[in-house]
Amino acid sequence: MSTFPAEEGLQLAAAQARTEALLRVTDGAAVAWTAPCADKARSEDALLVLPLDARNAVLAVADGMGGIPGGGAAAACAIATLAAVVEQAFAQGRALQAAILDGISRANDAVLALANGSATTLVVAELCDGAVRAYNIGDSEVIVLGQRGRLKLRTLSHSPVGFALQAGLVDHEEALHHEDRHLVSNFVGSRDMRIEVGSAVRLAAHDTVLVCSDGLVDNVRLPEIAGLLRCGRLDRGVAALAEQALARMRGAEEGAAGEHPSKPDDLTVIAFRRRPGMAVTRRLPAPRQIPLQQENL
Repeated sequence: MSTFPAEEGLQLAAAQARTEALLRVTDGAAVAWTAPCADKARSEDALLVLPLDARNAVLAVADGMGGIPGGGAAAACAIATLAAVVEQAFAQGRALQAAILDGISRANDAVLALANGSATTLVVAELCDGAVRAYNIGDSEVIVLGQRGRLKLRTLSHSPVGFALQAGLVDHEEALHHEDRHLVSNFVGSRDMRIEVGSAVRLAAHDTVLVCSDGLVDNVRLPEIAGLLRCGRLDRGVAALAEQALARMRGAEEGAAGEHPSKPDDLTVIAFRRRPGMAVTRRLPAPRQIPLQQENL
């Protein structure tokens, strides 16, 4: 039986241990799962599940850039700023897309204001009236899968390897094993940050929206992700997906050579589905409504 606790909303950074949550989101449910890399005391990922009302919500993942001081602080700062700006703007009647764009811009300013050279990726999924739109900075991803595993959306990683993949210079398998796959060319905490905004994708009842850090997609191939998430109970699918990624990471730590990708890293996954399964639906908390009046930031 799943151990995911039911929550109203979730903002989490610097996780010290495996953390799981089940949340009511618009007309469905989201499962959030995060854990630090095995050799680290705290994760440098941060996540947000922000239900706004029965039709609107925001899912986001930030991955603090490794090798740069304060990556975890940058991720936490970006997520906290995004959450505060979006919730206040939405409560004041602004369109969700405008609120998210403002939130990302303010998050970039906030990370720059830390003045410690830190940076983070940031990916956001806007859920609005039964559709999803992706906003991307860096190499964290939004993926949308149909019930039969058909890929409906995948964001492009802003990295040399990601652009090479888009240009057809490498294939997906070569990209997974590429020596430069850790490099990122666009991030929050840069005066040159750019936001890639996708088109809205209409969601069928059993489509799955996946928002994740590169700890997942660097260790588990897309067909494997689809096989675990395309159908069945959402909480069980996410748990199985996380365990698969962790097993691949342990292979690298144990020096196991083989055909599978293996890159130890922090791992963060959020998965949303409008029809997550009755066993999941029965455990959801009551719908959330944000306050109509909020103080200025």
